[in-house]
Amino acid sequence: MSKITIVDVARISGVGVSTVSRVINGHVDVSAKTREKVLAVINETGYVPNDSARNLKRTDAKCIGVLIKGITNPFFSPMIDIIESEIDRQNYALVLRHAGPEEDEADVALELENEKRLRGIIFLGGGSEQSKEKLRDLKIPAVFSTIGATILDRDGNAEYSTVSVDDRLEARHITQYLMNLGHKNIAIITEAMGRRSVGHLRLEGYKDAFAIKRQPVNDELVFYVEQNMEHFSIENGYRTTQRILASGKDITAIFCVTDLLAIGAMRAIADAGLRVPEDISVCGFDGMEIGRYSNPRLTTISQPLDQISRETVKLLFDLIESRSSHRHIVFPGELIIGESTMKCLT
Repeated sequence: MSKITIVDVARISGVGVSTVSRVINGHVDVSAKTREKVLAVINETGYVPNDSARNLKRTDAKCIGVLIKGITNPFFSPMIDIIESEIDRQNYALVLRHAGPEEDEADVALELENEKRLRGIIFLGGGSEQSKEKLRDLKIPAVFSTIGATILDRDGNAEYSTVSVDDRLEARHITQYLMNLGHKNIAIITEAMGRRSVGHLRLEGYKDAFAIKRQPVNDELVFYVEQNMEHFSIENGYRTTQRILASGKDITAIFCVTDLLAIGAMRAIADAGLRVPEDISVCGFDGMEIGRYSNPRLTTISQPLDQISRETVKLLFDLIESRSSHRHIVFPGELIIGESTMKCLT
């Protein structure tokens, strides 16, 4: 039987990985019923948390921190599974922590470093520029995974290693794909530009596609998700698409900067009595499993999460053991053509 991971416990319990992590770490913000259910699954499966480093002497602890920004985003679940296995293979323990919407990633990372005597830390999601100054206080190697270019300065340099796809380039590719299908009125759903982020880079890629065509970008077709909820959630995709449809704009295609937003967008279009892709084509970004089982199947840019996850851990241990200096590794994305896009007929 294969080793039970935290992702397995979350799936069997019917909760998110973040909830399992909070139960394991004794957080009080979990209901008694949920806590009881998760603990029962842990007992039944024999799962041993890799955060068992708490039971080691602090001076002997060999721990790697994984800090996730985006508590409800299932995009990170397969990555956590692989990262946990790779860290375990190195005979280290994984310390999993989620940074909530109001938490500063740097503060959480510094707290983890002190409490758990970390040897290194991996950041998944986030990459807030506001954290850069504080992150300089980290005394351990850090690798930013899936958010590489968001923490680079204008010269393309950084004090930390990164592993990611080129979000801007891949967003340009999928926008050009829509253009090649004859779409001109292409809306985009992204996050507000309060900070340099993945959403920002993917919007830039969208704009690049228009610049190459020497066509102006219609700013009225750029729609931002609500800021009072998880940015890239299905619900935010649904609500934002409702706003798009209510705007009365003549739109034939919508590029959503994540697959979760796209799933919500397709549901909103269907609820409005319209069809995907016959009335409006929809595409996403990430290549999440949910897109392969949606109806219609989602057209998207797939990120090679297996490669990104393994390279992230390898790079971190190279840094820990002084086998490497900081590096910025970029993997190519892959355009997956599903059933949610078609040639523009108007």
